[in-house]
Parts: sequence; C-alpha cells; structure tokens
Amino acid sequence: MRIIKWKDSPTAPNPHGVDTRKLYDSGHAQVVHITLKPGESLKRHVTPVDVIFYVLEGHGVIEISEEKQEVGPETLIDSPARIPHRWSNPGQEILRFLVVKVPRPTESTRLL
Repeated sequence: MRIIKWKDSPTAPNPHGVDTRKLYDSGHAQVVHITLKPGESLKRHVTPVDVIFYVLEGHGVIEISEEKQEVGPETLIDSPARIPHRWSNPGQEILRFLVVKVPRPTESTRLL
C-alpha cells in the first residue's frame, strides 16, 4: 500500500506558474493536485487525453470549449481529450482540485 499526502508531495514547475503536485503517475493514469490562490488561473490549453477534475475545496470557474461554469466542492467535471480548457479562481478563497488524466498522456499538453 502506498499512502500519499498532497502537502508532502513536492511542487512541480509548470507553464501556468501555480502550485501543482503530481500525486500518482503510472503507465495507465496520472493524478495531479492543483491549488489556485485567489486571482490565479491556468492558461487555456489542450490535453491529449481525457481529463477528469474533482473539486476538493473552494469555488472556481471551469471553461471547456465555449462552455463556462462556476463549480464548488464535491463536483466532478469531465473534459474530453483535445478540447481547450482552463480554470480560474475569481473568488477570495483557495481553490483545490484533482486532475485525473486517463490514459496516461504520451504527448505534452499544448498551451493556446
């Protein structure tokens, strides 16, 4: 058994300049923990595989293609492969969510 606490995982450099921590990385999937402080956002990008987001804490705005919606804790969002998407935190509280990439990507994410 492997137990991983997100706070004990090192932050990873990324083109978005936000707190990202890879919690799981196997040949089949990846799980990343992202924290967005108030006012922070991810750049619009395309992921080469399906992505599942799960909101742990706070409220944020998710944009997938032309759709845009505010979401909060205990919400799962499905983002199909190769569709532009981004997150933003316009609120006053921390936003934390998990990113599950299935299958594990063999290509890099592309910024738009």
